Amino acid sequence: MEKSDVKKLRSGVLCAAVLERAGFVVDPKESTKRAVKFRRGDEIIIVIHDGKGWFDPLSDAKGDVFRLVEHLESVRFVEALDHVADLFGFVFSEPVWTKALGRTRPDLSIHERWQSRRKPWRGSMTWRYLRDERRLPETVIGAAIRQDRLREGPRGSMWAAHTDETGAVTGWEERGPNWRGFATGGAKVLFRFGRDDAERFYVTEAAIDAMSLAAVEAMRPDSLYLSTGGGWAPATVAAIRRLAARNGALLVAATDNNDQGEVYARRLEAIAVEAGCGFERLRPAADDWNEDLRAMNEPEREKGRERKGRLPHARRPRQG
Repeated sequence: MEKSDVKKLRSGVLCAAVLERAGFVVDPKESTKRAVKFRRGDEIIIVIHDGKGWFDPLSDAKGDVFRLVEHLESVRFVEALDHVADLFGFVFSEPVWTKALGRTRPDLSIHERWQSRRKPWRGSMTWRYLRDERRLPETVIGAAIRQDRLREGPRGSMWAAHTDETGAVTGWEERGPNWRGFATGGAKVLFRFGRDDAERFYVTEAAIDAMSLAAVEAMRPDSLYLSTGGGWAPATVAAIRRLAARNGALLVAATDNNDQGEVYARRLEAIAVEAGCGFERLRPAADDWNEDLRAMNEPEREKGRERKGRLPHARRPRQG
């Protein structure tokens, strides 16, 4: 096969087509426009680069559409070529939700877009979403606002800033009642909540989990609560390495209590070993720290319902 034919196949066959043919389905709750998660049982593949690239979050496997076929089918490149050629022109079932996520690239810079949004205020839609639905205490929400970590997103969603070592905003996690994504054109580094001069670093997978863990621990004054935004970008790794290199640093892998969380925890442990700093693994009881926080709050909510449901005490009849 000519190189031009290989190039044509690489650009003409999306990774999603290979995955759909192999029995994978999209997980819409865990997907964004730029990173679509496919599942087949316990197997996970994340499709990136507009469908032209992929990676396995549970291993180091990644690449183009040919590498994907080699990975899934355990075949050589020559056989992968035939497999991909057979899919040329294949139209995969694009889920409806991806169309809703289609957004044009904004004209404003990341900094300008961040500054154009208001900070949440007591009673705002974002405030109510974090307090009522995510069960974050107002003390934590207020502290995150004072540290300039949050913005009001569209339709009651939250924007949680990712920053570099200089404090510049590089992008933001977007979470809401019906929305999950990351800033278009932004870059994942780290969401940082807590003391910038801390020596204890908790690494979670989502900004809401970082703030939830801070709430569970009553915002330890010696700690910085971090989120990778569910990614493992080179900039994120570099930022974690810089923190781990601090004198007396303790790196705490507070990632999710599942297979992907364990993979991230092992990578964090390797960074700690390389830096010569302390390391701990801290798992939530449920799948993530926000689930733990909501479970902690549930008994209080039940007590409140019981109090509201009680009838007033009947007055005793006056004795005659």
